Amino acid sequence: GDRSMVDVAFAARVSPETLRKIESGRIATPAFATVASVATALGLSLDEVWAEIADAPGSAADDSRDALTARPVPH
Repeated sequence: GDRSMVDVAFAARVSPETLRKIESGRIATPAFATVASVATALGLSLDEVWAEIADAPGSAADDSRDALTARPVPH
């Protein structure tokens, strides 16, 4: 997009360094409030963020979805 990382960080009320660490993977599991704040700053819904995460190969969401679909359904 057109916005700098500093602009997004400021809008999300997180430090640019925190945003850099999230982007680079040095913060592997950011707090939910941080994710929600960054999503809002980027104009994304949490549903859109979850869809991106869930579609990423090897993601925890992808693994969870695979585990859920592999379970037998009780009758």
